[in-house]
Amino acid sequence: MTSTRFNNWSAQEGKMDLKRLFKPETMAVIGVSLNNESHPANVIYNKNHLRYQIPVYAVNSKGGLIRGEPVYPKIGDIPAKIDLAIIATKADIVPTVTAECIEAGVGGAVVISGGFSEAGFTDLQDRLVSTAREAGFPFIGPNCLGIFSPFLMDTFFIPGERMVIPRKGKVAMVSQSGGILVDHMAKCALEGVGVSLAVSIGNKALINEIDMLKYLSEDPGTEVITFYLEGFDENEGRAFVLAAATCGKPVIVLKSGRTPAGSNAVKSHTASIAGDYEVFSSVMAQHGVVEATDEYEIVTFAESLSCYKKTINGNIGIITGSGGHGALATDACLSHGLKVPRFSEAEQAELHNSVSPTIKNIASFSNPVDLTGSATDDDFVAAALTLSRNNNIECIIVLLLPYLPGITMDLGARLNFVYQQEGKPIVAYVPHVDKYSMLIDGFTLNNMPVAHTVEDAVHMAEAMRRYRPC
Repeated sequence: MTSTRFNNWSAQEGKMDLKRLFKPETMAVIGVSLNNESHPANVIYNKNHLRYQIPVYAVNSKGGLIRGEPVYPKIGDIPAKIDLAIIATKADIVPTVTAECIEAGVGGAVVISGGFSEAGFTDLQDRLVSTAREAGFPFIGPNCLGIFSPFLMDTFFIPGERMVIPRKGKVAMVSQSGGILVDHMAKCALEGVGVSLAVSIGNKALINEIDMLKYLSEDPGTEVITFYLEGFDENEGRAFVLAAATCGKPVIVLKSGRTPAGSNAVKSHTASIAGDYEVFSSVMAQHGVVEATDEYEIVTFAESLSCYKKTINGNIGIITGSGGHGALATDACLSHGLKVPRFSEAEQAELHNSVSPTIKNIASFSNPVDLTGSATDDDFVAAALTLSRNNNIECIIVLLLPYLPGITMDLGARLNFVYQQEGKPIVAYVPHVDKYSMLIDGFTLNNMPVAHTVEDAVHMAEAMRRYRPC
């Protein structure tokens, strides 16, 4: 059963041209101040004017100049066809400004302005939606940061020098909260996770999560879709899960409002209905939508599934150069419902025969495979190759300690050859410090996930267990 809202999108809003919204060739910022450089509209205008290639125009009813460039009284006065309008005016004039955008043939808008349903002004938001829906005019928001597209545009009213920019990649991020989205982007940058698109939808008055799923499922630059959710309108939750289950790409969801206090906080933030979390969580699990339980899982899950579109039941092989790290990884696996099966005598003998004579009699091969601090690149590669051919193991976690004397910065690239040859997922742990960046790059440049904690490496394996494509 799908919601009325989803049916409306399929029949009506699906006709909207979202390409001009998310991949514009021209922009206008409406509400630019002539005397306040810290105004959100000015921050957005200046950042895009100085740092991005898309032509951007300033609009203020008084006209004038900004940084030597003309400020146009109305968007219709701009001598260019505008694809995307950023509206950062007082809330009460947003419906009028939106009508002017429609009249000028603008492709879509991001409504930064707050003061709508989240503040109790539902009628004002209804007027905005009615104006846009009647004209088939797509907009994001209101009460949002909007759209970040790497190397193309940035509608966030955060000064450029304060933004932490992830590299361009394959993970799309959609969030009701702008602040949460900025945090996730910073974590992606730290972990080396590339982003294709980041969208803060705020009150999602017109375009909501289901609409974003429809767009991103067809976006060739996106392979994994993540959502931070606060709540849905009536009947939308189930429709969202059904859409996510059939979109053809991994969908990862982090939802707030899981407790009564969290639910109340959601209502005061974006006027959403948090709903019954336990029911929603159960429905997601039934339909193979990957649920993240905290802000760290959502990033590690995204990194894992952007590298491997695979489903596992949970049998993990662990290779380490430190017995303590192997024990920690085993505990973490078991706490997440993953299995670390003890190898048979025959399997241990095969591992024993694969490694160098130096460690044959001091290593442990029972799982975890502890190659000891005397292991070399060749030993890690040999063990990974052997486990890749073991039908009882579905994923390999390799715990790499770069300070071991026999380890070189080439090991990540060499383990990639093992994956390319055998096709069994390999997840690595490497401490994330500058000194080891070459080793880390050996994984990331070869599209293999690398975690900065043992727990996160286990999370990456767990993501594949939770992923159940329809």
